[in-house]
Amino acid sequence: MRRWWWRGGLIVLILTLYLQVGFLAGVLWWNWFNPANTAFMAAGLDRLQEKKGPDAELRHQWVDYGRISIHLKRAVIAAEDSRFLEHEGFDWEGIENAVEKNLKKGRIVAGGSTISQQLAKNLFLSASRNPVRKLQEAVITVMIEQLWTKRRILEVYLNVIEWGNGVYGAEAAARRYYKTSAAGLGPGEAARLAAMIPNPRYYETHPGARGLAKRQGIIAARMWQVSVPR
Repeated sequence: MRRWWWRGGLIVLILTLYLQVGFLAGVLWWNWFNPANTAFMAAGLDRLQEKKGPDAELRHQWVDYGRISIHLKRAVIAAEDSRFLEHEGFDWEGIENAVEKNLKKGRIVAGGSTISQQLAKNLFLSASRNPVRKLQEAVITVMIEQLWTKRRILEVYLNVIEWGNGVYGAEAAARRYYKTSAAGLGPGEAARLAAMIPNPRYYETHPGARGLAKRQGIIAARMWQVSVPR
């Protein structure tokens, strides 16, 4: 019995190592080549086609870092990860604050995920909150932080995150909500898009939600205090 346990453990270890090599290869590839699809996009396409039919397509168009409004860069960092340029993938202070808020409320009301962690999840994983997925997210986050520049992390993040049902990336979001390009977004528009990130499908269909307007105002006040990668 002990021998079978040992063999089973060895097989699991080998498969886990192979999986990590696969993730590492993906991180290396996407450092040089722009992602056309991600795990979250695949899940989003499934939802969209289930709702609208098999011919439904995602709205997504890649734009280079220099063609994304400085206001959106500032707003997203202010909203999601104010210490983005300082940490190495994990904002321990932010995690601690989130835990305290959740314990106080008795439910999950805040998250401490950085932009790098969110990107790892979006590119490769699912929205599940189980511990195994969170552990894998942490491993991929370390890979991304070690192999990519902060500029590349933010560039990919802004091009792949969800901004509505079937809407992915800054260019598609700018055209969907403001009939402009990602480069043409002003401060107020950028703050509102950043405010949508935690629950984009809900806010797309509830644009008058009080929580959205409140969050937009907070971001608009904070966005001038953050720096962005050059």
